Amino acid sequence: MPDEIRLRDVTEADLPIFYEQQIDPEATQMADFPSRGREAFMAHWTRIMADEAVQLKAILFNGEVAGNIVCFEQLGEREVGYWLGKEYWGKGIATKALEDFLREIETRPLYAHVAKHNIGSRRVLEKCGFTIAGEDRFFSEIFGRNIEEYILTLDSQ
Repeated sequence: MPDEIRLRDVTEADLPIFYEQQIDPEATQMADFPSRGREAFMAHWTRIMADEAVQLKAILFNGEVAGNIVCFEQLGEREVGYWLGKEYWGKGIATKALEDFLREIETRPLYAHVAKHNIGSRRVLEKCGFTIAGEDRFFSEIFGRNIEEYILTLDSQ
């Protein structure tokens, strides 16, 4: 039986799984995105789940919560982002989830930011039609170093 990848609305029961996925040190290093403590994480998710401008889905792999995918506005631009638990990396899950999610998002252009060293995530975005539009570099006080990233866009198709 082939692997099943599907999206569904996020529920409160998903949050402990998402929390555990985002505190994994290898995942935070790969994403160059700091984890949040439990209280801050739950407050953040409560806020985004209540925001009608945010489009948010849980990613399921064979019925298990593998991660999440989101579309939100930041600095006047619509952005997409996703997070998979480390045990789900390299299985094509993010690509299929993003393809499905993009069918639900009508806004173009869409933007995505990816750490330069996160080749897997960049490939996911490129397979789904995103192209590199620029680069950014900023100092992260949390990590105590510069973060270098690509900015990718998905224009009208």
